[in-house]
Amino acid sequence: MGKEKVAYYKGFLMIKNYTSMVSASKSVQHIEDRLIAAGAKTVVKMAEKGKLVGVAFVIFVNNRDMSFRLPARIDRVEERLKKEIKKLHEGTLDRIAAQAERTAWRLLSDWIDVQMSLIELDQAEFIEVFMPYLYDHLKDQTFFERMKSQNFSMLEDRRDRKGAENDTTFFDVAS
Repeated sequence: MGKEKVAYYKGFLMIKNYTSMVSASKSVQHIEDRLIAAGAKTVVKMAEKGKLVGVAFVIFVNNRDMSFRLPARIDRVEERLKKEIKKLHEGTLDRIAAQAERTAWRLLSDWIDVQMSLIELDQAEFIEVFMPYLYDHLKDQTFFERMKSQNFSMLEDRRDRKGAENDTTFFDVAS
């Protein structure tokens, strides 16, 4: 891979909420409220090493209860923000860690707001926007994680397989 491209506008980093002062707990509460308003039966906070790392919930969709797991991925946000350090000062890493937590949770909160708005305006179905986060308890992974672990093989063109000459996929728009 090459060097990452970083988006700036008038000298400012173009990452939403990277300066958010909204506490993580306020964003998490907003997420819980939004999910409950959408019909979630259960909302669970996930923690590792004493820190919240995600939210899981169960909701009745398409005539069945479905579980979803939404990660906040604070560690990834923190690593990305650290790349912006020009000169390390005392306390900088602690401030970045705190900012990463606020930013990650605010991004997830905003993302949920947008998805719920799409659903409420009949622009998308619930399962359509949340499908990557559909959670399989037996395999302890989301739908996206499962697809990724299988190298996205369920998306491959089936015509490449022996005896599948008449098979089509949604990628086959020119046929």
